[in-house]
Amino acid sequence: MRTIDLRGRDLTAAELLAAVPRAEAARGLALATAAEIVHDVASRGEVSLREQAARFDGVERYDVRVPAAHLSEALDGLDPAVRAAIEEAIRRVRLASAAQVPPDRVTELGPGARVEQRWRPVRRVGVYVPGGKAVYPSSVVMNVVPAQVAGVATVALASPPQREHGGRVHPVILAAAHLLGVTEVYAMGGAGAVGAFAYGVDSLGLDPVDVISGPGNNFVALAKRVVAGVVGTDSEAGATEILIVADATADPELVAADLVSQAEHDEQAAAVLVTDSLDLAEEVSRRTATRAATTHHADRVAVALAGPQSAIVLVDDVAAATAFSNAYAPEHLELHLADPRPDDFVNAGAVFVGDHTPVSLGDYLAGSNHVLPTGGQARYAAGLGAATFLRSQQVISYDRDALRTVHDGIVALSASEQLPAHGEAVSARFDA
Repeated sequence: MRTIDLRGRDLTAAELLAAVPRAEAARGLALATAAEIVHDVASRGEVSLREQAARFDGVERYDVRVPAAHLSEALDGLDPAVRAAIEEAIRRVRLASAAQVPPDRVTELGPGARVEQRWRPVRRVGVYVPGGKAVYPSSVVMNVVPAQVAGVATVALASPPQREHGGRVHPVILAAAHLLGVTEVYAMGGAGAVGAFAYGVDSLGLDPVDVISGPGNNFVALAKRVVAGVVGTDSEAGATEILIVADATADPELVAADLVSQAEHDEQAAAVLVTDSLDLAEEVSRRTATRAATTHHADRVAVALAGPQSAIVLVDDVAAATAFSNAYAPEHLELHLADPRPDDFVNAGAVFVGDHTPVSLGDYLAGSNHVLPTGGQARYAAGLGAATFLRSQQVISYDRDALRTVHDGIVALSASEQLPAHGEAVSARFDA
């Protein structure tokens, strides 16, 4: 991992943003490629999806729309320990997601004047579950459960076809979908799946969705940007990020373990340590190298840690570390500090406080959602939750007397805006 030394520098907000380690070139290329793929699916449908499966997944002559029998077979063959873990994740995420649904509220503005604030789910959602370098039944849970809690009527799911399974979606993903009652499943991956959800594919009986959610690599994340405005999307949950803010009290072995844990996702994964302790930085660097060399996905981890998106950042103090973290706006933020003060870290997809709250906990069984904004979007975007699938709707009800009390104000404002017919529409109710 490279070192970025910011000690002794009083950086402006713009300079902090410029100092943040990002793989910008990779994202720029991904956007262009994603746009090409999405537009091809929009125009050629199933033919395009099958060509992509042959090119990217090495799969031909397979069922794009997954037969019901595949779902049943997958659940029958599921390891009991894995099933128990999935069911517990479902329970925990369902409880936490339920707390995100706002209650309907009525505001009485005066006699006969009321505005109801209510929340309504979208009709149909398309969930994307990655299946390239790793398999993510946990992502089935993290996407489907909040949609169900929000009251979404129909959930469709897509995941890449697997060459090792004869072109089927990975059986653990199918089993998780079956446990959640999802019956509409498609073997399609990457940006192509996003395009198919956005525009529909008639030959597969795939209707367009209203919202697309789910994590993926940069191609998936940026395909969402391509279809934004056609459908709603969650945040661009692209290649994973972990930023750890640590001081001299941190355990370097735990910090190293957590950096490597996220680097194993993908070569584009970002692993960043920010610290005011040179001794800790050097020890973490040494232990990270040791762990990276011996981990199961050593080659993948080595590429991620050596990339421009990963670094050890040296700062003067915890205040400077906090400022850097808020500029970076990480997907996952871990605080290994004597005095963590999580309220100071305002920009993060999720905040993990203390030695015994690793990101891995949030990935599986914390009850929180692991589909989170990446690429700095946590400065303005939220992670996936029930609210992703809800729309705020206002219902206004005024009787004649209530309308009369605001008549003169409406006429005055409409005249000031040179829209007199607005005021006349109100006056017409009192002309008789």
